[in-house]
Amino acid sequence: MWALKWRSKNRIDGRREHLIREPVGVVKLFRTRREARDYRDQKYGYIRTRPDLRAEPHGWRLPVAVRIDVTEIYSEKAA
Repeated sequence: MWALKWRSKNRIDGRREHLIREPVGVVKLFRTRREARDYRDQKYGYIRTRPDLRAEPHGWRLPVAVRIDVTEIYSEKAA
C-alpha cells in the first residue's frame, strides 16, 4: 500500500513529518503510487506554486508518496 507523507520545515517547529490522515485519525491509503501522486496533485498541488507557503513561517513542502506495510492486529477481549 501507499500513503502520503506531509512535510514541513521551519524555524518555529523544526522539521515535521507525518502520514496524511483523512478523515481525521484514519491514514489515507492508496493501492498504487500513481493513485497517491494523482490525489496529492489534486488536493495539495497548489503548494507547488505558492512561494508564500513554502517560505517561513509555514515551510510547507509537497507531500511525498511513501510505501507502507499494513498489518492487521486481532485480539479477543477476555471474558
